[in-house]
Amino acid sequence: MARTTKKKVEQVDVGVEILAAIEEMAKERGIKKEVLFETVSSAILVAAKDQLRFNRKENDSVSVSVEISKETGGYCVFLNKEVVEEVYDDLKEISVEDADACFPNEKHEIGDICKFEQKIPAFGRIAAQKAMQVLTQKLREEERRELYEVYAAKLDHVVTGRISFESRGNCMISLGRVDAILPENEQIIGESMKRGKTLKTYVIKVENTSKGPKITVSRTHPELVCSLFEEEVTEIADGTVEIISIAREAGSRTKIAVQSYDENVDPVGSCVGVNGERVNAVVNELGGEKIDIVPWSDDPYELIRNALSPSKVSSVEISENENGDFIASVVVPDDQLSLAIGKEGQNARLAAKLTGYKIDIKSESQDQEADTVQNGEE
Repeated sequence: MARTTKKKVEQVDVGVEILAAIEEMAKERGIKKEVLFETVSSAILVAAKDQLRFNRKENDSVSVSVEISKETGGYCVFLNKEVVEEVYDDLKEISVEDADACFPNEKHEIGDICKFEQKIPAFGRIAAQKAMQVLTQKLREEERRELYEVYAAKLDHVVTGRISFESRGNCMISLGRVDAILPENEQIIGESMKRGKTLKTYVIKVENTSKGPKITVSRTHPELVCSLFEEEVTEIADGTVEIISIAREAGSRTKIAVQSYDENVDPVGSCVGVNGERVNAVVNELGGEKIDIVPWSDDPYELIRNALSPSKVSSVEISENENGDFIASVVVPDDQLSLAIGKEGQNARLAAKLTGYKIDIKSESQDQEADTVQNGEE
């Protein structure tokens, strides 16, 4: 197995400055110290190669490494040579005999690595500039990577931010260290997008780009409503109550069907809260969007009745058409027809989305007329 041996000279005494710089960058930029040590090592390596003239094309393959003490901040620059049987390039290779002579306490074999510390003079202006360029670039890359990881973890979660500005219908939401995009098609129609306004949004996409994470958020996504209820309702947060289904027309109305896994806990009451405080908190966050909360049921007849709330239902019949779609034929009292259908058909439309059934609604008088016609034809 290949081994590594080192021959050191006096360590460069700039540890205090390096440690101070790393401490400051770790605090200001939130980057892990281990990453900063690696980044500083890379920058020193560039400057060292320039000083040692190991950056020429013919010497690109020369192995040079930097080691920084995490305790003192002092660093050493090493020229690494492989132990070989026959030496062709003395910048890269060393014979077994010479290796044993340089390190008399070690016996070397082919393939071992000998590390010779290099005495580095004070870095010149060009070398320092190159080191700073490398350091700056790597720090930016690391900041972008860490920011991406932070917000990638927030995918499918609610984040809070302030509207910073609007451009071509899209709003930029400041989340602190980064801005998120709220596209025009993810905004609630008619909602005020005044600069400085605080909004809760749902993260639907996080992309890693050369300029940092590109975050797309939504105010119309149905899961925004679910997440807001999870924040307000402890029974949902702890799993006692679950939102089984949701149907939403953003900015206007939402229906949710909830189920309790504890017979002593009322799922609808838990979501409504005392004097409606829980549901009202969600409604206020959504700018007054109406929310219907109904109990979930595994019985499709009962579920459809619940979904058409607040209207009353006289009867429900379910059939399957030739396309394999399930049709729910619903009859309601005459005075409940407009309520069951809703303005522009919204209540029936949301109930259909919530249950997964196509819903056909008739009043009792319409149903009787249909029966009369049918009986007459017979």
